Amino acid sequence: MRADLLLDSVDGLDEALAAVDGFDAALVGGLMRPQPGQAGGLAGLADAVAGSPLASRVAEAADKTVAGAGDEGHFVALAAARTALLGSVHDALVARVEEAVGRPPGEAADVPPTDEEHAVNLRLAARSWLCDLARAGWQGIDHELVGGAAPVVSAMLPDPALRRLATLLDGFAAELAASSPGATLERVPVRRWADLWSRALLLTLPGADSGPVVTGATGRLLPLGVDVQEHATAVQAQVHAVFEPADGGTPRLVRASVSAPKPDTVVGAGLWQLLRPHMSLLAAVSEGRSMDLDAMPVTAEGDLVWDDAHARAGEPADAFATARVALPTAAASPVAPLDRHPARMAVPVLLEGYGVEDGDGGVVVEVAGGRLTVDTDRLPVAGPLTPEFVASSVACLGLLRWDAGEFLLQPLAVERLVRKKAVAVHAGSWAGGTTDKAGVRAEKAATDAVTVLRERAGKLLRK
Repeated sequence: MRADLLLDSVDGLDEALAAVDGFDAALVGGLMRPQPGQAGGLAGLADAVAGSPLASRVAEAADKTVAGAGDEGHFVALAAARTALLGSVHDALVARVEEAVGRPPGEAADVPPTDEEHAVNLRLAARSWLCDLARAGWQGIDHELVGGAAPVVSAMLPDPALRRLATLLDGFAAELAASSPGATLERVPVRRWADLWSRALLLTLPGADSGPVVTGATGRLLPLGVDVQEHATAVQAQVHAVFEPADGGTPRLVRASVSAPKPDTVVGAGLWQLLRPHMSLLAAVSEGRSMDLDAMPVTAEGDLVWDDAHARAGEPADAFATARVALPTAAASPVAPLDRHPARMAVPVLLEGYGVEDGDGGVVVEVAGGRLTVDTDRLPVAGPLTPEFVASSVACLGLLRWDAGEFLLQPLAVERLVRKKAVAVHAGSWAGGTTDKAGVRAEKAATDAVTVLRERAGKLLRK
């Protein structure tokens, strides 16, 4: 990999992000009566898309909003411009990564047109609430305003076609409620809330949240590693892998995810107890095996809709061998338009022959004329991989991400020399079970906690 290319500036990237930041700053104070400083952010957003098909609509939306006359259609146009700019940043960064790793470029996403008009009243209600938020701004939110989302979410959740939007609104409203009143906030998560607002607003449009195109995948799945994402009330494991079609077609990068709600008492290796029953792939990852798929549902974006009935354990498959042989020729899956965002980038890469620095700024690897910071904060506590193992490694299989203006490396597995023999340490080694003492203790504690919670829940239901 040519890491030096990752250090070079990308033309237009800083300007695009500056335009996004200017608009996001305007949302902090609200769009009801924009102040002079906010007006500059709106004009900057319009200027940034002046050469695109959005130009006239966004220019009108910015002018009307600055004058205090912005309506829902204008706010939708502004959200679309912001999303398009971040999509262009995503595309530029992905192109740079593909050049650095020498991998075939991914295809453009094929989104079939749809004229579906479904639950129009609920979409309009959600859009109205989101526009009220934009008028008030993050500093103007209060419990009454935020609470307006509750009846909309309750009405949406029973409908599978609206569940994606409902879930987003529910989580967004919960974050806002926890931060209300906004006038007392010392720090506003400006980019995050603007991301959630603009995405939700666009999802209220007909066809924006239409279901992905799903086909059947038959062939061999070669796991690379597991990315574990844990929150206070939920946990998700996402397996990154190379899929080799049985018909000899081009291998492609795919993902398989499983998530589950969790009590805050279940931590560490105990998380796997919540996830294992839902996906047999976790056991294969832990055992270092491939999986044979038969008509496994997969979206055009490379997300396997996992169903154990379509999979069986295959032959042993070493993740590093897969990374050395199959990964370089595996094509990336296309990205859906609304998913084109820099934060979504997670490109599997293999690094070898690097040097390591372990200083106050964290672990840094020097490879092929460049330096990459290792994102050790993403190493899961539910596995044996630690920053110390990364610092003493000779090979690293990880995900290349982008955050705060730089590329970061999230390790999924490393190889270390132990008595001159390469020994692999995987972040997902405990996914299928472990004999590690710390892991066994965490598993037992999780079992006890879940047992107690189930007993309490049973008592409450009986009452």
